Amino acid sequence: MEALRVGVVFGGRSGEHEVSLASAASVIAALEQSGHHVVPIGIARDGRWIVGGNPLRALAAEARIALPSDDASGAVKKALADRAESADEAATTALARSEPPGNVPAELRHLDVLVIMLHGPYGEDGTIQGLLEMGDVPYVGAGVLASAVGMDKVTMKAVFKAHGLPIVEHDVVFRSEWRQDRERVRARVCERIGLPCFVKPSNLGSSVGISKVTRPDELGAAIDEAARHDRKIMVERAVQGREIEVSVLGNDDPIASLPGEIVYASDWYDYATKYAEGQARIVVPAPIARAVMQEIQRLAIAAFRAIDCAGMARVDFFLEGERPLVNEINTIPGFTSTSGYARMWEASGLSYADLVNRLLELALERQRDRAR
Repeated sequence: MEALRVGVVFGGRSGEHEVSLASAASVIAALEQSGHHVVPIGIARDGRWIVGGNPLRALAAEARIALPSDDASGAVKKALADRAESADEAATTALARSEPPGNVPAELRHLDVLVIMLHGPYGEDGTIQGLLEMGDVPYVGAGVLASAVGMDKVTMKAVFKAHGLPIVEHDVVFRSEWRQDRERVRARVCERIGLPCFVKPSNLGSSVGISKVTRPDELGAAIDEAARHDRKIMVERAVQGREIEVSVLGNDDPIASLPGEIVYASDWYDYATKYAEGQARIVVPAPIARAVMQEIQRLAIAAFRAIDCAGMARVDFFLEGERPLVNEINTIPGFTSTSGYARMWEASGLSYADLVNRLLELALERQRDRAR
């Protein structure tokens, strides 16, 4: 495709800040190798927009300094920041310009297309998508509605259920009701869901704030932890099964990649297992029966369409015996060249560079459709 002026926005105010930096570093490198002019745009944890100079390196340095000493995943987050900085060694060292929180940089108005590499709230939840819609800026990925639904686990499950997709049994706890009557909520959860179970903030990704509960006396601390991150908490049955992922690509006619299986030795797929080097690996294609593979691909596309997604998404499944259960959809999945989303497309015949270019094409196609 012809060379474009492509913005890449990264960082953000969520707990997935460091993951975003690692994703952005890979995307920027691929765009530059394809001949595009890249405009890196950082968002600091306090909401400042950072442009000019080297925003990626600036945010990576800030991330290392800002990590609290009591952060259990601090070593993993530091490694992610280091990875982002080392991947960007050739970038300019000119001074970056910082915009106050709430001020949008003028550079957004002069882009052909924007790649959003913000994971979690304020990036994957429809907020920045709404801003871009108002400014008529073409961008890669899901629109406002699909982003918001895909980010909120409780709403996502409700939409999947309405579309007849198989999901895991779960209950919803509001922070306010938990604070008012902890014993009543604890009894209800144990009765409806049982143990073991997972307790999750509704609006967060990368396993941040999630706990596995195996004993009744662990439930209170798990809900307290999830309530630190969100007012809405999902308690879900712990599935004893395999974890399968599928990449989806497209707008109105999406296609699914070969599935991959996440393999790890830890008890569950927590933040450290996800992002620490050597803790987990993805096997592509997943060693599953052809009929099961085809059903998972069908369900992945159905989930994509159910939330009216666009561009890209990774759909995660539990495989309980031979029965696939849709776990969740990620509208901005981890996007390094070694992440599951890219690995599954590579195994399906689409290289990382071609994948990035295809996403630009889909963004521009969607912008043309809106204009019509």
